[in-house]
Amino acid sequence: MDKIAQLKEILEQDPQNAFARYGLAMEFAGGGETESALSEFDRLLTDHPDYTAGYFMAAQTLAKARRQGEAKQRLADGIASAKRTGNQHAQREMQAMLDELELLE
Repeated sequence: MDKIAQLKEILEQDPQNAFARYGLAMEFAGGGETESALSEFDRLLTDHPDYTAGYFMAAQTLAKARRQGEAKQRLADGIASAKRTGNQHAQREMQAMLDELELLE
């Protein structure tokens, strides 16, 4: 069974499993399935708004798809999440990416 099938099976049994949802989004992103990845990131962040890594990886997926405006919004939301959770490392990484995207405009 491939990773996507395994993760979907986990999510069938436990739809609120944030780690499996994140993993599924990452598998889709890595396979170039941008819309499927973004759909999974959306569900992850709706169900778990402080899963900070989800914002960063969703923003990277959006930027790779040349959707800079959406990527910047995800980063802004992720920075707010990182501040809420005290995750200074993630906050710095997302701020650096946001600054880089703003320079490219």
